[in-house]
Amino acid sequence: MDESELIRRFFSPLGARRADVSLGIGDDAALLRLPAGSELVLTTDALVEGVHFLPHASARSLGHRALAVNLSDIAAMGAAPSWLLLSLILPQVQEAWLSDFCAGLAPLAERHAVALVGGNLSRGPLSITVELAGVVPAGQALKRQGARPGDAIYVSGTPGDAAAGRLMLTRQADVPARTRAADAALIDRFEYPTPRVALGEGLRSLASACIDVSDGLYTDARRMLSASGCAGQIDAALLPLSDPLRGLASQEGWSSSQMLQLALSGGEDYELCFCAPPARQSALQALAVTLGVRITRIGAVIAGTGITVTSSNPDLPQSLESASFDHFGR
Repeated sequence: MDESELIRRFFSPLGARRADVSLGIGDDAALLRLPAGSELVLTTDALVEGVHFLPHASARSLGHRALAVNLSDIAAMGAAPSWLLLSLILPQVQEAWLSDFCAGLAPLAERHAVALVGGNLSRGPLSITVELAGVVPAGQALKRQGARPGDAIYVSGTPGDAAAGRLMLTRQADVPARTRAADAALIDRFEYPTPRVALGEGLRSLASACIDVSDGLYTDARRMLSASGCAGQIDAALLPLSDPLRGLASQEGWSSSQMLQLALSGGEDYELCFCAPPARQSALQALAVTLGVRITRIGAVIAGTGITVTSSNPDLPQSLESASFDHFGR
């Protein structure tokens, strides 16, 4: 198949159909209509083999993750996702791979009403880049800045699961078959993250600051508080650890310190970390119940700089500055 046939067969039908798309795939660029009274939110992320995913990773998982990581950025802004541009660099055309990739991306795009409106195809080492646009009512976008001393720090979901899942995938050849089923929930959290789009929209009137957790809870919370000109304290005893993660830690013989460090610095959770005044605690819990999303207060915003971790465990360091992911860190 040539490029035109690839686009017609695999990508033209992909994604939601939106009335605000004047012109989508098939021209030099897309024409889109921005709703009145809204601001445009743009984000982009790349998945590179060997950096963001393992060699021979499932194409279905890659399709899902390519969109999910961008949806998480849109969620952190309190925006509603709208339009998608997809750039695929492929070593070769494999119809089965493309079918699986689209099968991973399509349900997520349709669930969040995202239209695929263009992109690019080329040959080279496998790389997937998504540019995602969303809209938010003017003046209502969530930002990293805005937290104030006295606010509480929250996180959604159960951080550490995705990092544990990735660890299991890297060691899967050495893991006995009897344990692989037990680890499936953790692997699923890595391969098929759940972007918290509805939560982000619900936090517009409740959160004072917000960030998505991609490089590790500790690092991303520190970035949010730095942008707010504040410091923070995280209570390790409050971290929401999942039963699968606790089970894996027991199975592997990890210390509680090792398990907590994975939750704080493992990364790729694509949860939301946010701050809110204590008076909004009840409203936040009501939102969590309505959406069926777990949110947990894990600490507090204080004056100063940086983040400290308080714990009864003497082996857990107060600072994890060097533990989280950084593309260009040493």
